[in-house]
Amino acid sequence: MKSRHKRIAIIAGGLASLGVAAFFVLNALNSNIALFYTPTQVAAGEAPKERVFRIGGLVKEGSLKRNDMTIRFVVTDTAKEIPVAYTGILPDLFKEGKGVVAQGKLAADGQFTASEVLAKHDENYMPPEAKHAVDTAGQTAKTLKQ
Repeated sequence: MKSRHKRIAIIAGGLASLGVAAFFVLNALNSNIALFYTPTQVAAGEAPKERVFRIGGLVKEGSLKRNDMTIRFVVTDTAKEIPVAYTGILPDLFKEGKGVVAQGKLAADGQFTASEVLAKHDENYMPPEAKHAVDTAGQTAKTLKQ
């Protein structure tokens, strides 16, 4: 084998190895990412099916129901509402009317099954995505009423 052929084989092998490594890294990143969606986006079908994602908004007043360790509540962005079921211990700051971000999967019946629930850390904080969604939904609701 000539030296030119050896160099081409080494370069081709290196590029193939680099491609395989990039594939595994991107596949790992894609499977571990949890994108944020608002209740309006989830209701419109923009959220992924059978994949973990985050939903955020406000806990609807009067929607909190406890049954042993399963807690059911509704997340709203003032335009749409999504029912959420969570089994576990809620954060201390979790309350009706306050901001929440839940991570989990959407069931076929439209129920969001959360594996993790995060509550805001003080009375002035809301995740930027959730604040934008609530503001946009509020403006849309005002426009529709007029």
